[in-house]
Amino acid sequence: MFAAYRTKRIEAGISQNNLNREHAYLRSVFNELKRLGQWKRENPLEALRAFKIQQVELAYLTDKQIETLLQSMDSARNPHVKLITKICLSTGARWSEGEELTLQQIKPGLIEFARTKSGKLRGIPIDDALYAELVKHGNTHKRMHRLFDYSISAFRDAVDRAGIALPDGQMTHVLRHSFASHFMMNGGNILTLQRILGHANLTMTMRYAHLVPNHLQEAVKLNPLSRLTLR
Repeated sequence: MFAAYRTKRIEAGISQNNLNREHAYLRSVFNELKRLGQWKRENPLEALRAFKIQQVELAYLTDKQIETLLQSMDSARNPHVKLITKICLSTGARWSEGEELTLQQIKPGLIEFARTKSGKLRGIPIDDALYAELVKHGNTHKRMHRLFDYSISAFRDAVDRAGIALPDGQMTHVLRHSFASHFMMNGGNILTLQRILGHANLTMTMRYAHLVPNHLQEAVKLNPLSRLTLR
């Protein structure tokens, strides 16, 4: 029944990625019902394979594009969009994590991201300049709780003004990808990046591994044949 439902959804234009999410959600429902003792049979969706999704290349901004984007925000009527963008570029935060920051999450030299996708607290160091800018912003705009208003539309407008073309579905997420990509290109550690981004497993983080300088060059000198030639 679910397979037939899924076929109709595809014909209606729903993406395979979204259908995989629906599949996972419904499978989880049956798993929870089994745990609670409300379902005695096997999970009917356990053996149904999810669609294999072709991995999309993750876009990231170059140094020049980042500079142009930030400059385009100087003329924005929204007073929050530039600082949210700088937070995402500095910490790898998702747009929603930066946009929904509260004053209590801002510490000297640190931002504590509490409303994360994983539900786990994630503390990311920031430099003194960004901390001072956040404090000044809170004082200037007299924020009682949240630091920022919703600013996604202002971000889209800034991207358009900057003339930056982004793949579908990677509008604000390009900031997180840019942080991760530059982190690895500048010699960062993949395990450290996993902790910064808050990925539950290393598989997600490995998407950025190919950006490491001299990626996989260790294979040349660490393979067993090379060791034999040194004897």
